[in-house]
Amino acid sequence: MSVFDEKRAELEQHEFMMGVERGRLAVALDLLTDSLIMVGQHGVYCTSSRNPNVPALDLQAVLSGMEGAKALIQSVMEELRAQRDAARAEGPAKG
Repeated sequence: MSVFDEKRAELEQHEFMMGVERGRLAVALDLLTDSLIMVGQHGVYCTSSRNPNVPALDLQAVLSGMEGAKALIQSVMEELRAQRDAARAEGPAKG
């Protein structure tokens, strides 16, 4: 089953509210956030042998990559919003 089938309701809701691109990015951001939470919880039990106060190195790498992906998605959403706002501010073309 694809993500489009699994998350159909969320996709439809977000795409309606935000447009297709931003809506899909919002759902992707939600999926990443949920995954970050699960990996973070796992990190409590799977700690580094050198420093038991931090997650294992492989989990640290996964968390770092996911946080980076989340930041990239957020920046794209902001850019799309800025473009939309700029297009609205220009108003209808005068001819």
